Amino acid sequence: MSGRLAVVGLGPGDARFLTGEAIAALEAADAVYGYGPYLERVPVRPGQSRHASDNREELARAGAALDHAASGMSVAMVSGGDPGVFAMAAAVCEAVEHGPAAWRALDLAIVPGVTAMLAVAAAAGAPLGHDFCAISLSDNLKPWALIERRLALAAEAGFVIALYNPVSRARPTQLASAFALLARHLPPVTPVIFGRAVGRADGSLAVVPLADAAAQHADMATLVIVGSALTRLVDRPGRPPLVYTPRSAPGGNE
Repeated sequence: MSGRLAVVGLGPGDARFLTGEAIAALEAADAVYGYGPYLERVPVRPGQSRHASDNREELARAGAALDHAASGMSVAMVSGGDPGVFAMAAAVCEAVEHGPAAWRALDLAIVPGVTAMLAVAAAAGAPLGHDFCAISLSDNLKPWALIERRLALAAEAGFVIALYNPVSRARPTQLASAFALLARHLPPVTPVIFGRAVGRADGSLAVVPLADAAAQHADMATLVIVGSALTRLVDRPGRPPLVYTPRSAPGGNE
């Protein structure tokens, strides 16, 4: 009997962001695997086992879940936001590629979720209204020189940039370095959005010009969006400003 593994995106926090497909996958699972804080967001169900692990154990977690599913069980692997965006879906696919043949025979489903980039953008307005990209500032799995090159090229090309993993206790300097680099390619007034835990009860949102952007505004729960030279700030009396990037670029046709 072939088992099933569903890699489930939990969205940015509150249960209201869960999709119907995600809820169904979690309810059908005999076992749930995940990084501890994400697993805590999944309701406890009678008869369903739970397997928490540390943040830097992605491949080991993927292998354990795949082994469990290969025994004929229905297994869910939870991931914050969308599992395919700097999250567990890639780790599971990597494990399948290099693992035993039994893992390739499994019924594998990637269940999408609302990623932090989209949640923060929606809270701010429409900063992703034109071309954009997402870059992780973590240099755990890639060299910092490559991150710097990608940041510079993205800014020069006019992309709005969503920055994942901006800071951590082990990486306290990267975000400040990224802002300094981007300041060489973008106007000082470029809007920078700091979305901390957006989608949760303790969420917050702040918008500052690039000239005033500082690493102290972010922590491990923060998603940062750096606008392009075209991104605009619309003041609204008594309400937070709207940040948006026009759909058109100079020289384009409406």
